[in-house]
Amino acid sequence: MIEHHLEEREDHLQASFKICKCLRRFVNSPICPAEDPAKYKDDLKLLADEVMDPNVALVRSRLFRALSDPTRLRMTRLLMIREMCVCEILVALDLTQPTASHHLNILENAGLIKGRKEGRWVFYSLAMPDLVSDMKNLNLL
Repeated sequence: MIEHHLEEREDHLQASFKICKCLRRFVNSPICPAEDPAKYKDDLKLLADEVMDPNVALVRSRLFRALSDPTRLRMTRLLMIREMCVCEILVALDLTQPTASHHLNILENAGLIKGRKEGRWVFYSLAMPDLVSDMKNLNLL
C-alpha cells in the first residue's frame, strides 16, 4: 500500500515537472506575455479559480451529469408541463419503479427536481423551473 502511494506521488511529481518544463519553454518563447514562469503559473491558477471556483464547478458538473441520460432528459421535459406522480412518470416513459426511482433520485440530488409526499404518493416538480426553461430555450432540453 505504501509502495502504491509512493508510485502515485512519483507519477504526480513527474507530471508536474513536465508541465513546469513546458510552461518554462512557453514563457521563454516570444509569444508569451509573461517573464517569470513561477509567477505565471500562479497567475494561471488564479485565473482558473476566478473563471470558475472549483466548488461551483463540482456542483455544475453534477447538474450536467444528471442531464446526461436520455431518460432523465425526458423526465425533466415531462415535469416542465406539470407536477407528476411517480406512477405517471412510470407509465409515460415505460419504466419499472426501481429504474424511475434511480433516475428521479439523481435529478433530485442535482437539485433539478423536488419531491413531495401526499399519503403514499410522491409527486415531483421542477426545483429550478427558470433554469430548465432557459435550457429548453437554448435547445439543450
